[in-house]
Amino acid sequence: MTGEHADATVEGGSDPWGLTPGTAEGSDPAAAEGSDPTGLTPEIDPVVQITAERDEYLGDLQRVAAEFENYRKRAARDQERLVAHAHERLVRELLPVLDDLERALEAAERHEEAALVDGVKLVEQSLRQALVKEGLVEIETDGAFDPHIHEALLAQPHDEAESGSVLEVVQRGYRLGDKVVRPAKVIVAE
Repeated sequence: MTGEHADATVEGGSDPWGLTPGTAEGSDPAAAEGSDPTGLTPEIDPVVQITAERDEYLGDLQRVAAEFENYRKRAARDQERLVAHAHERLVRELLPVLDDLERALEAAERHEEAALVDGVKLVEQSLRQALVKEGLVEIETDGAFDPHIHEALLAQPHDEAESGSVLEVVQRGYRLGDKVVRPAKVIVAE
């Protein structure tokens, strides 16, 4: 019996049990190969497909890199313009101070001492107003020593002052906004 089945498979070209791939009932040999039964769909070479994807990604990357470079240049130009504008504004504020100083020096050449003192006071006031306009604030020195805004140059004993309080201001300190530009240099009581 076994020989008869083997002969039938070989002679008829079919597999009665459906064990041979592509010959089972209802199966299409073209579908088993993974191609379109009409034969119209061309197979895409994987190397060509990967190369196309690579080229697309490379193009996207180059566009993003160019956009970032343009952004960086634009931001640098904007920063330069902002700094130049700030410098121009500060210079405009300080020009009247320079004019007052020139007038004070002219008065000194004529030996008008009262006019010299008035001229120097005018320069000091003009400069102080210009800096206050820019946001400069004098640091308070009344009360206790604060190491964040004061710099202790000397500690000396004092009978009437509390230990750690500011006795004398050697040099005024200033802050610009929240930032300490220069701490106040002070003498502190022991």
